[in-house]
Amino acid sequence: MITAVDHVQLAAPPGSEDRLRRFYGDVLGMTETPKPAALAARGGCWFEAGEVRLHLGIEEDFRPARKAHPGLRVTGIEAYAARLESHGTRVTWDTGLPGHRRCYVWDPVGNRLEFLEPGV
Repeated sequence: MITAVDHVQLAAPPGSEDRLRRFYGDVLGMTETPKPAALAARGGCWFEAGEVRLHLGIEEDFRPARKAHPGLRVTGIEAYAARLESHGTRVTWDTGLPGHRRCYVWDPVGNRLEFLEPGV
């Protein structure tokens, strides 16, 4: 039986790790976690915040997905969006999900991320 999502992996182009570290670490406030030695040679980087784990894996023929994205639940979405904007990240609000306040951002390589807060 499935009990939880262990992590979500997003793709990234070769050589993008420094930009990803700045965005996921400095802008989003996630913590980088070391990759196991057997996987570190492949490049990429892993991040976590609480129970949320995102893995950024290197893909030689990278193309960001146009629709696919992780949906990340946050508290204080207005303040979080303001934090993102203060770092120069464009925030796009969406009202299409009843009972939620949500927005989208794009990481430095074009991956879309959804942030949402229920009951707002």
